[in-house]
Amino acid sequence: MTPTAEPAQGNHRATYREVLAEPRFRLLFSTRTVAITADSLRITTFSVLVFAATGSALLSALAFGIGFLPQLFGSLLLGSLADQLPPRALIASGYALECAAALLLALVRMPIAASLGVVALVALATPVFSGASSRLVAQWLEGDAYVLGRSLNNIAASGAQLFGLALGGAAVTVLGPHRALAVSAALYLGCALAVRIRLPRLQLGEFGGTPGSARGDGGAVRASLHGAGLLLRGRTVRRLMLAQWLPSAFVAGAEGLIVAYAGGRHFAPGWYAVLMGCLPVGMLVGDLLVGRLLRPLTRERLVVPLAALMGLPLVAFAAEPGVGLSSCLLLLCGFGFAYGLGLQRPFLDALPRDGQGQAFGLLGSGNMTLQGVGPACFGLAAAGIGTGGAIAVAGGAVALTAGWILTWHPPTSPVPVPNCSTGSENSTEQHACSSPA
Repeated sequence: MTPTAEPAQGNHRATYREVLAEPRFRLLFSTRTVAITADSLRITTFSVLVFAATGSALLSALAFGIGFLPQLFGSLLLGSLADQLPPRALIASGYALECAAALLLALVRMPIAASLGVVALVALATPVFSGASSRLVAQWLEGDAYVLGRSLNNIAASGAQLFGLALGGAAVTVLGPHRALAVSAALYLGCALAVRIRLPRLQLGEFGGTPGSARGDGGAVRASLHGAGLLLRGRTVRRLMLAQWLPSAFVAGAEGLIVAYAGGRHFAPGWYAVLMGCLPVGMLVGDLLVGRLLRPLTRERLVVPLAALMGLPLVAFAAEPGVGLSSCLLLLCGFGFAYGLGLQRPFLDALPRDGQGQAFGLLGSGNMTLQGVGPACFGLAAAGIGTGGAIAVAGGAVALTAGWILTWHPPTSPVPVPNCSTGSENSTEQHACSSPA
């Protein structure tokens, strides 16, 4: 049987040059990259500061992860604001809030609990700002240009995280932790000013917002909870979110065991850092090649094989490979992360127009939260079956997730999305077509 042909525009392959030619995307892309560098610098420095003050590895680890875990709650309680408030003010305010928090940590000697509370409060609001930014990108980049925009963000995020971690180590050594935090505050301030000055001021109607819905009966919290419920009750949206959440969480669980694995295998000092760097390098190469060389329909057909490629190399850790093979396996695992590019267009098509900001915020915050939970779960497993075995179990979980994706995302056709123009017999799909506010 010959598959139904896609419209020519639907299989048009965009280029990175075409995406970067959009000045508004270029502004959001560059400020986001700088902000991720500042995030990594702040996270590393704050963790060092807490450890120096307390000597507690537990509190140091909590300082490292406290900016991730509250994001899901923030998305559930405040996510609707991403669709209700003017985006320029919202995004600039987000960077300004990050700047204020970094300055507070740098200049004010607070109890550790208060410092952790400051970072957690900022994390609660993060999904609102990031959701508004992602919504603008989705509206300014159409078709395959949107997918390549996501690819560029992924590539920049990997590079910025690596650079920020390296910068954090150097800044703490040269300047000390408090001045290093001040450097991160300056980077956030630059992002806030760039967005405030250069991003066009958009009225609510220009980006699809519906003023007043967030202030209706029950306010923003009730609107956010209601909107999140509508999104997650929609079967297509729920599946596409889980398909992006679960593999990342399982791989994060395996990644959290790399240091212990290297120590248990008595690798030479410093090799654990090489192994940890293989994942982001593989991710960068995968996003670059899959995003640039493959056509949109081909990317969507390769979702399941690439997702399986994330997990199967990790299964080989059951045999406890040496340094060289472990590095190659982790590079392949990182390359498989490019599976997510094939889900971007179906995910965007499945979203209600008036709930895109909240949906993007929920997607990102859920991803961050589960990546924080994954290492804890597989760390417990490693206590019983060893680090190699736990990493293999994480890889098997990714492979099983790829099999689950195959049951509803066949490689010969795009993911079905709700038909919002003609209605749907399935009540959950009707929820996905409704405004979540």
